[in-house]
Amino acid sequence: MRTLTHNGEIYTPTKIKGGFRAKLLRRRSRSLKWTLNESSEKSDNELENEIQPTKRFHSATVPSRYESEFLEIEEIGSGMFGSVYKCIHRLDGCLYAIKKLKKPLKGTSDERAALKEVYAHAVLDHHKHVVRYYCAWAENGHMLIQNEYCNGGTLAQAIEERLKKNERFPEAEVKRILLHIAQGLRYIHSLNLAHLDIKPGNIFISKKNRPVPISPTSSSDDGFEDGEYDDDLTYKIGDLGHVTSTAKVPDALDEGDCRYMPAELLQDNYKHLPKADIFALGLTIYEVCDGGPLPKNGDEWHSIREGHLPYLPYYSKELNKLLKQMIHPDPELRPTSAALVHDKTLVPYGRKTKEQLHKELAAEQQKNHLLSIQLQVATELNQLNDECNKKRLTRLVGGKVNRSSSVTIF
Repeated sequence: MRTLTHNGEIYTPTKIKGGFRAKLLRRRSRSLKWTLNESSEKSDNELENEIQPTKRFHSATVPSRYESEFLEIEEIGSGMFGSVYKCIHRLDGCLYAIKKLKKPLKGTSDERAALKEVYAHAVLDHHKHVVRYYCAWAENGHMLIQNEYCNGGTLAQAIEERLKKNERFPEAEVKRILLHIAQGLRYIHSLNLAHLDIKPGNIFISKKNRPVPISPTSSSDDGFEDGEYDDDLTYKIGDLGHVTSTAKVPDALDEGDCRYMPAELLQDNYKHLPKADIFALGLTIYEVCDGGPLPKNGDEWHSIREGHLPYLPYYSKELNKLLKQMIHPDPELRPTSAALVHDKTLVPYGRKTKEQLHKELAAEQQKNHLLSIQLQVATELNQLNDECNKKRLTRLVGGKVNRSSSVTIF
């Protein structure tokens, strides 16, 4: 039976009688600008048929929140979970990354991962080294998550670009990556959570371009070009679909990427989940240092989990030693994220930006300039003393001898 709505009330054809029915149909006909002749040619049933499709069309054309609030620019990532789009918010004009998940099947790992990500974001507050979460909603069978947009892409993309150019990451940059992610993990672990899917593809890069002020007194050969821009890189942890509480030992886990997984997780040992993140971070940094691609199985896979990590010849002994500690077979012997943040191998490099190096260079140049002035003054004083000493010696020679004079008379 067809139904009509009017002012929020529901009517069936049998309930609409007499003048009210004619009044309703006339009002509808006036709103559609029907002429008297056109309306007289249509029966009441025909008019009812005109009303229903119009309302269905109206509901079908109501834009979704995604379409009404965001302007989609491009797809920036995709996978089994769904796709990520770079979007501009129509109101504030800011860029965001909108993750559009495939329709989760009830009770499946996809649904659990989607809900875990939303719940984890809800627990985590804003942190510099964790991708920021704004909100999540569902529409048309999809769950959508609005996150911070990181304009530098992922660490996996950066590794691939370096390989194409046959370039290596400088050790100072490697240590900065390690320090930033360790800081993000320290925050996550402090909330009794473990990420459990640390890898280059889940580490995002944020670039903040800002001009470096050049002192007018600085030398033109200071090693930096005038007007050079400082790429202030920040590395952030993203993709929280595997985040798990460490408040109690879980009965089971949704496994992450096997290339970065420690052996204890495959043995159902879930007592040291934060140390699993440390293991994964160690192999992530090893891959950054041109140690990849990492094996998915086989003898090499087992060899790494026995602590046999091939030496990186282009990097320092200290960094190689730290990476071996991070992938130690015994999770209790791996450093914590808090220990990594204060590790002496990382801190001197990780906390110095190019701007800080500029300041240190300017200070050293000023110091050298003062030393040059002091040296010049000391040199001039020495020369003056030498001249005074020479004059004194000249006067002392024959000083007590009576001088004689002779006159020749012709």
